[in-house]
Amino acid sequence: MAAISQPQKNVLYPSSTPASPVGLILRLVGIAILDAFAIWFVSQLIADQAWFLAFLVVIVTIGFNAFFLSERLYPFRWFSPGLALMILMVVYPMVYTIYVAFTNYGTGHLRTQEQLVQSFLEPRGSNLYIPEGATPYEFAAYRSEDGRYLLWLIDEQGNAFAAAPGEPLKANGEGIEGIGPLDEDGFPETIQGFERLNRIQLASDDTINTQIFGTAEDSIGISGRNAARFELRYSYDAASNTITDLSTGTTYTGIEGIYTSTTDPNDTLPGGYYVGVGLGNFIDLFTSPAISGPLIIIFVWTVMHALFAVLLTFALGLSFALVFNSDLVPGKKILRSAMLIPYAIPAFISVLIWRGLLSEQLGPISVTVRDWFGWSPPWFTDAFWARIGVLLVQMWLGFPYMMLVCMGALQSIPSEIYEASNVDGANAWQRFWSLTLPLLLVSVGPILISSFAFNFNNFGVIRLYNQGGPAITPTAGWTDILISYTYRLAFAAGTTDYGLASAITIVIFFIVLVITVINFRFTGAWEEVSQNV
Repeated sequence: MAAISQPQKNVLYPSSTPASPVGLILRLVGIAILDAFAIWFVSQLIADQAWFLAFLVVIVTIGFNAFFLSERLYPFRWFSPGLALMILMVVYPMVYTIYVAFTNYGTGHLRTQEQLVQSFLEPRGSNLYIPEGATPYEFAAYRSEDGRYLLWLIDEQGNAFAAAPGEPLKANGEGIEGIGPLDEDGFPETIQGFERLNRIQLASDDTINTQIFGTAEDSIGISGRNAARFELRYSYDAASNTITDLSTGTTYTGIEGIYTSTTDPNDTLPGGYYVGVGLGNFIDLFTSPAISGPLIIIFVWTVMHALFAVLLTFALGLSFALVFNSDLVPGKKILRSAMLIPYAIPAFISVLIWRGLLSEQLGPISVTVRDWFGWSPPWFTDAFWARIGVLLVQMWLGFPYMMLVCMGALQSIPSEIYEASNVDGANAWQRFWSLTLPLLLVSVGPILISSFAFNFNNFGVIRLYNQGGPAITPTAGWTDILISYTYRLAFAAGTTDYGLASAITIVIFFIVLVITVINFRFTGAWEEVSQNV
């Protein structure tokens, strides 16, 4: 009997059925396109000196190639997109945040040292000057109707040149059409499309004095009644990390990311670069009166805000869940659906609606309370009432979710234990505290912990309700929590301090971590209670 031939195993793409040639070609073309894009992207990152991100992109690209080309690693293709996104969107921001926390990265220090030095060595604007003793040119200036300028230059040897911004000098105006006859000084009386400026017009034109005529190799500028060749104002010595201003002879050295004069500490060059500051941001966080003063108040309120937001939403949600869990409530399906409306409306819309409801002038709630009692709470201008308003909004937004969770958890509690408690003579209050609540917390405990962590960093509500106000300092408010305070320091105070903001972010992470660990210990205690019931 002839031996039955076995189908050849697909080495590149093992599966129950061999891959078709078309499918194989498409996969290889897809990988080739991915590799080409990765090579281009990595080259751009390297040019921008984003070394770590470039390294991660290389790792991700190698991983994709390995997953789709290796027989042993081929099953990993199913979660490779998620793994790549986790590395680029989670791991990289975390590592970069930690790095920035130990630098002075922020306003005035947003560039690398190499980028800042290069900006001083570029032949443009304030980086150029006319040195003393520079060979002067006599000149005549011309201006077109659309604001273009042209210089006619004559050097000491009598050679004439036409100069326009960004263009090489043209001997005797070669290539320029419509040059009229020369006057007795050798300057064209007219040039087609241009008007010759007299001394009064020249003195009143501030724009022409800032123009650089010619190219980087032949930069010409106007100085008084003469024009002269510009030279680079700054020179850089890499060995000593110093920049010298050739126009004044002053030498500047890099000190904490700023080039400072070696003779006058108040004399600095514009701009700066970011450098490592060690634990400086963390020390400022806890020692600087401008930061640590409101920080303690904000930290206490952050914990209180997260705690009360969870307690209020859980208490209200549980109350409704207990009511709707009873068979005695008529139309409970309709009522339950109505209770989910706050959960269905986007949170930012709900917060803005509450702002309108609580408006001290026209808000229906404030107007009604004022009509009844002759006074209404200052929901946005008083620290205490602003915090109460935030908690009211949090309760409104969160109770439908807690109601749903509690209703599901209540359904899982066996009815036999309630029957046994009735036999033992327990009343409704005793059944709730001794049976319902402990057993309920076993199921909803992790959700309460996650809700606490979420509200600890619930930036949206704080920002939309009153932008963290009323103010404690220009960068802190009474309803600010740590994350909104970090936002103010990093973005909203007119200047940015990403290093300090990153340091606060790391502190927030460890605070939430510690609180979460403690809460999970309580969750373990609840589970022990349920096992003994």
